[in-house]
Amino acid sequence: MKKRGYGLLVSSPFFAVHIAAVAGVAILGWSWKGFGLAMALYFVRMFGVTGAYHRYFSHRTYRTSRWFQFVLAWLAQTSLQKGALWWAAHHRDHHKYSDTKLDPHSWREEGFWWSHVGWILSRDTEDTDFKKISDLARYPELRWLNTYHIVPGALLGFSLWLVGGWHAFVWGFLVSTTLLWHGTFSINSLAHWWGRRRYTTTDDSKNSFLLAIITMGEGWHNNHHYYQRSTRQGFFWWEIDCTYYILRALSMVGLVWDLHSPPKAVLEGNIDAGRPRAVRGPVDALPKPEPTAEAAAE
Repeated sequence: MKKRGYGLLVSSPFFAVHIAAVAGVAILGWSWKGFGLAMALYFVRMFGVTGAYHRYFSHRTYRTSRWFQFVLAWLAQTSLQKGALWWAAHHRDHHKYSDTKLDPHSWREEGFWWSHVGWILSRDTEDTDFKKISDLARYPELRWLNTYHIVPGALLGFSLWLVGGWHAFVWGFLVSTTLLWHGTFSINSLAHWWGRRRYTTTDDSKNSFLLAIITMGEGWHNNHHYYQRSTRQGFFWWEIDCTYYILRALSMVGLVWDLHSPPKAVLEGNIDAGRPRAVRGPVDALPKPEPTAEAAAE
């Protein structure tokens, strides 16, 4: 990918959060209570990344109402990984061009640093291509949230400081956000380098139990690249997928529905077949989404 350098408006706050997190812990000292708060907000927001950014906005692997769609986008954006529309547009490109020169973040083509974090700080990737997410861009509230993507995260940080002071801000926001970033980014980098492959795909995607634990199921990355439509990325019972468990629970109370699972033919796929399976783009691989009840009423 052509590189135009890093944008200061993105890279400066990114590194500042890292420095402030380390400095804050050094000044305040270790705290098990603080660590617990950091981990709690890590996993709550990781679900926003995995269940919302990824499995809903990028791949549309399940359906929901318009109001809960906004809630999911808001939760996801507390992770400070830009707007839901921006995230989905770039992730769809990742699957369409996975591990080629057109992939926004390929370890094979650009190495660890670029695939892990360089790409998200680059001026090359700062814009949102709304043509690639026309199914989502028709919602003005999502476009607004995409424009002001920093608002959910900033309000979270301010609320933590307001309620719990500097202790809550440092642990619950700075430390948690730093860990969350690298947990998410590890899928773009490490999951295309380290792990095992169940399925033969046209890219370097791998499955990793460790990455699945720290990312609530995203570590079953080879499974996901083989069959993108599935809400469940842990295809078998022993493949822990906490994001899917939460989505199943939400489906039981009617907040989400039409969760997709891999069919028998996919579960019986074998890497020993030795022939790469063409990976279809996420939009082409999915049925056209039906409008939500609210959209239909417009």
